[in-house]
Amino acid sequence: MIIVWRNVVIFLLYHLIALQGVYYVVSLTVIWKTLLWSLLLTACAGQGITAGVHRLWAHRSYKARLPLRLLLCFFQTISFQNSIYEWARDHRAHHKFTDTDADPHNSTRGFFFSHMGWLMVRKHPAVITKGRMVDMSDLEADPVVRFQKKYYPILAPLLCFVMPTMVPWYFWNEELYVAFCVAGMLRYLISLHFTWLVNSAAHLWGYKPYDRYIKPSENGLVSTLTFGEGWHNYHHVFPWDYKAAELDNYNGNLTTGFIDFMNKIGWAYELKTAPPEMILKRMQRTGV
Repeated sequence: MIIVWRNVVIFLLYHLIALQGVYYVVSLTVIWKTLLWSLLLTACAGQGITAGVHRLWAHRSYKARLPLRLLLCFFQTISFQNSIYEWARDHRAHHKFTDTDADPHNSTRGFFFSHMGWLMVRKHPAVITKGRMVDMSDLEADPVVRFQKKYYPILAPLLCFVMPTMVPWYFWNEELYVAFCVAGMLRYLISLHFTWLVNSAAHLWGYKPYDRYIKPSENGLVSTLTFGEGWHNYHHVFPWDYKAAELDNYNGNLTTGFIDFMNKIGWAYELKTAPPEMILKRMQRTGV
């Protein structure tokens, strides 16, 4: 295992600045409007990941018209979790080679590795070799994905750090560094760790009603924190279901509510979901 020390230092700095953000929050130094702004950005970035790059672009579980694709691309860029193309490629590899050496965040290598350690070391050779087998032609044909990929090195820092910092400073006179620590870095780190929990905690803890022979598990807490991505045993059995869960309500799955709303206004269509009889048959095979 070869450590990428540049990434280690970057993550260390990120966390040190975010801890200053925590101090500004608990000491009531930050203006309340900045906290609300940070929550709004967290929600938007979350939808960019869950409804956008995950359920739409990585799994094609529904189709989106151009206005929604542009909105989700904007939200996903705020999240600064790699471009849509790179994120979707890694996630498709994760599903195709789950918990093997070709899985970018193989959970058999431990909690820390699957949570964030995989971003601090060189990729296993199998990840690179098998990753080339992943079909990405659909994303290569999407002009929104191509545009974001081309300009991502400029757009991501602007939308993840500069814009979140400048809005509180300009509109309600927040201290510039406080805005950066809270709305920029602390908000970003919270978003990162919530996403990473799907790779780590939801592969280690929970129950498995759909396939007891795989590591991905149903984890209600992770699902709540990630707007519905923690029902992971179901998702790995039915990855093409736009709900990413069997649940028929929005409790612990706000992203499904978001997609349903977009479907109501005509921006999302052809929503795919597993028929009840297919789900029941799978559960019977598992012995539930």
